[in-house]
This record gives sequence, C-alpha cells and structure tokens, in this order.
Amino acid sequence: MVTAVVLIRSETDQVSELAATLAELEGVSEVFSVAGQYDLVALVRVRENEDLARVISEKMRKLPGIRSSETLIAFKVYSKQDIEAA
Repeated sequence: MVTAVVLIRSETDQVSELAATLAELEGVSEVFSVAGQYDLVALVRVRENEDLARVISEKMRKLPGIRSSETLIAFKVYSKQDIEAA
C-alpha cells in the first residue's frame, strides 16, 4: 500500500466544492479543510506508485480550483493499532 499526503492551495471561493470533489476520487480516503498556508489536505491510499501518479497527476491536479499542491509520499505509516499490536 502506498500512502501520500497532498497539501493543496485552492481558490478561496472553491474550497468546499473542491473538497467534496476530491473526496469522491478513487484512492482518496479523506480530505481535511485546514488553517494555515494550505486550504485542504487529502490522504491518498493506493496499491502501487503507478496508481498514485494516476490519481494525483492525471485526476487530482487537473481539477478546477487547485492553485498549487505539494505531495508527501509516506515511507511508513504508523497508527495507534500498529503501536498497540507491538
């Protein structure tokens, strides 16, 4: 499983609509509206890197309302369940 965190700057008047559209994309598990230098944070979880490229480069970044984005690819995901299991 490949996980990425996508930090998104959007057009101010399109934040809510863009968040809803992003949440509907295959591979996008969650979208957060946040305060700070970014407007939205999307979590993308897919099987392979090629799927990540398809979701982010071919679909997500072409959506109207996105001014810019930055993608952070996770090396390892830590969750409360993983920590408790160890």
